[in-house]
Amino acid sequence: MALRTLSAKSAAALDQELMSTGAFSIDQLMELAGLSVSQAVFKLQPLNRGKRILVACGPGNNGGDGLVAARHLFHYGYQPTVYYPKQSKNELYQRLTKQLKDLKVPFTDDFPSAVQQTDHIVDAIFGFSFSGEVREPFPKVIEALRNTQLPVLAVDAPSSWNIESGPPDSGPGKDFMPEALISLTAPKPLVKWFKGRHFLGGRFLSPEMAEKYGLDLPEYEGLDQVVEVPVEGGKL
Repeated sequence: MALRTLSAKSAAALDQELMSTGAFSIDQLMELAGLSVSQAVFKLQPLNRGKRILVACGPGNNGGDGLVAARHLFHYGYQPTVYYPKQSKNELYQRLTKQLKDLKVPFTDDFPSAVQQTDHIVDAIFGFSFSGEVREPFPKVIEALRNTQLPVLAVDAPSSWNIESGPPDSGPGKDFMPEALISLTAPKPLVKWFKGRHFLGGRFLSPEMAEKYGLDLPEYEGLDQVVEVPVEGGKL
């Protein structure tokens, strides 16, 4: 089933509505997002293909999704390592970080070395709200993601991509094409440039909210929080 996409402006409006009239807290939405990411990893990288998962987290909500995913992956039996160089002082992110440290999940500051010691990478650096210049220390990290032969799952957007116009013409993200992408809540316009496997995590939207924003609700199987989907169509 081809799914319609949601522009950055509409995605931000939908998030705000979910947290107001939808009565979701940001903690709930981040937990649902991170759970979806962890299930996509499970489908892409079964435990028998390698348990080591490197989760690269940015300073915002996308990074928070990565922290939640790392916790779930630990409980599935994986061995996550977290790269989180710009740790937020926000209480929510500090709690997510403490939950991982209580599980003895290692944090690393050495991304190049961590890449050499993992089986799969989660790119949770920049999400749909990213714009402007990639700032340190992330240019070299995104270059490493572009150059690695390891499978990479990007969360909501391959980091450095523009949500509306896709991959950059220059800079560290030029030619960055991860193996897989998980769109959260709804696909964004950048998916028209994406060539890998595409998953959707959004099994919490009400039919009324989906109708208001012109979104398609795909069929999820069993207990799955993610579904693999093709994408075609224009943005709202």
